[in-house]
Amino acid sequence: MTLPRLHVVTDDDVLSDPGFDDRAMALIRAHRSAVALHLRAPETPVRGLLERAERLGSAARDAGTLLVVNDRVDVALATGIPAVQLGRRSIPVQAARGLLGDAAVIGCSVHGAGEAASASENGADFVLIGTIWETPSHPEEPGAGLPLVREAVADSSAPVLAIGGVTPERARRAVAAGAWGVALIRGVWHAEDPAVAAAEYLNAMGTGS
Repeated sequence: MTLPRLHVVTDDDVLSDPGFDDRAMALIRAHRSAVALHLRAPETPVRGLLERAERLGSAARDAGTLLVVNDRVDVALATGIPAVQLGRRSIPVQAARGLLGDAAVIGCSVHGAGEAASASENGADFVLIGTIWETPSHPEEPGAGLPLVREAVADSSAPVLAIGGVTPERARRAVAAGAWGVALIRGVWHAEDPAVAAAEYLNAMGTGS
C-alpha cells in the first residue's frame, strides 16, 4: 500500500458534530486511497470511538481509504482496523506491532528529529512531526518551522509527515522540504466542504485524487 500524502485527523469537537459521519463519508467517496482518515478523540468515551470506527470501517475498506485509529490499539483490534497512530502516551511501536501483526500500518507522532529516527528504527511505517507552524490546538507551542522537517527527513528511514498550522501553500512547502505529506485537522474539517478542501491540499502537493 502506498502511504497517502494527506492525513485528515479528527478531534473531540469534530467527532461531536452531528454531521460528521456524512462529511467523513463524502471525504472517503471523493478521495478514496489519496487520503488517510485518522480517528483521534482523546476525551471521547471508548465505546463512542469504537462505534464510530465500526461505522466508517466498511466504507473505508470499500474505497481503499486508510482508516487510522489514534492511540487506541484496543479499538483497532476490536474493529479489525489494521492501522494505528501512536504518541508519547501510547504503547511502544514494537508492542503495537506484536499485537497488530506485520501487515499493520503503524504511525508515530514525534517532536524532534531524534525521536523520528528512533521511531523508524523501532518499526514505525511513518512518522508525524510537529508542531511545524503555530496552530490554535497547541497555542503554547511555537512553530518549529521547516528546518525540523528537513532534520527529521534526514534522520528517519520512514516517511515523514508535517503537522501544525498546515495550509495548502504550506503543504506544498513541506513536500518541497522533503516531507512525504502533511496531516491536519482544521484545514479540512472546519471548511464548508471537507472534500473540496482536501482537494486543495492534494493539488498543492501535486497529488490529485
